[in-house]
Amino acid sequence: MIELKPLSKEDVRHFYMWLNDEEAIKYSLSLFQRLTSKEQIDTWYESLFVEQNVYNIGVFLKTTGQLIGYAGLSGLSKLNHSGEYFIFIGDKSQWGKGVGTKVTEEVVAYGFDVLQLNRIMLTVSELNYGGVKAYERAGFTVEGVLREACYRDGAYHDKIVMAMLRSSYVKNSQE
Repeated sequence: MIELKPLSKEDVRHFYMWLNDEEAIKYSLSLFQRLTSKEQIDTWYESLFVEQNVYNIGVFLKTTGQLIGYAGLSGLSKLNHSGEYFIFIGDKSQWGKGVGTKVTEEVVAYGFDVLQLNRIMLTVSELNYGGVKAYERAGFTVEGVLREACYRDGAYHDKIVMAMLRSSYVKNSQE
């Protein structure tokens, strides 16, 4: 279905369309709401290649090699053995096909198996029902709610805090 591979400098062209699509970025990083020009997107994209304490990976269709989004872990802490999961599927034709769940499972496995993390957390808008379902299927559990932490469509919405611990990952992967 998908293949995770490093992003290339040329892959930025996909983000020009995606980041200017209100529906595609609706529940994504707040930063994406402000990136509207080619120059702004270029500056942000270039930063992906120099960021420290971040694991960024491109999401490609296995059959065609087409880039459909990116995902990874940010805020990686060697001291705390933790990080924050993120995903952005910009190609809307791939929504609702289980891509988010598969990407999440693979990035989580990388975080626990390769980076030796103990905890991976994320936040998701309460209205992003597909995202919440994908995270639950991948093994994340709800830890709490950040009340009115997200402003979209002229209203405040809660963000759900979810996490997975190494102990539950190991347990789930052995079943």
